[in-house]
Amino acid sequence: MKVLLLENIQSLGKKGDVVEVKDGYGQNFLIAKGKAKHATNEVINRYKAEQKNLQEQLALQEAQRQALAKQLQELKIVLSKKAGESGALFGAITKDEISQALQAQHHISIDKKHIEIDTSIKHTGSYEVCANLGNGIHAKFHLEVLGD
Repeated sequence: MKVLLLENIQSLGKKGDVVEVKDGYGQNFLIAKGKAKHATNEVINRYKAEQKNLQEQLALQEAQRQALAKQLQELKIVLSKKAGESGALFGAITKDEISQALQAQHHISIDKKHIEIDTSIKHTGSYEVCANLGNGIHAKFHLEVLGD
């Protein structure tokens, strides 16, 4: 019996491989557990089409990340917070505040978990902030902190 593997199986092969197995093993274990499907032409063609569609979606997402990174590198965000005469802030600037400022000032939504700050921002001035957009794409943008 020929089956199309839906996941990696150590003794048989990788996901997407068409392998020959004994009827009982294929029917009673692989297909019953959802690890494989009967390898008909229709199933194989559908699987190939799904994989092609998935690759196109991944390429589109990658292009969107690259475009967002380029857009972020040209941005400057301005945040105001209460500060003393020496420029020391009453409380540090948080990743959440930076995320909200990006949304409010430039209509760009980036989760606070993806914002990286090298040091704690506790003084007025200019800072460089990094956004991790996934797949190794990082974008640095400028943050200007003003005192009220």
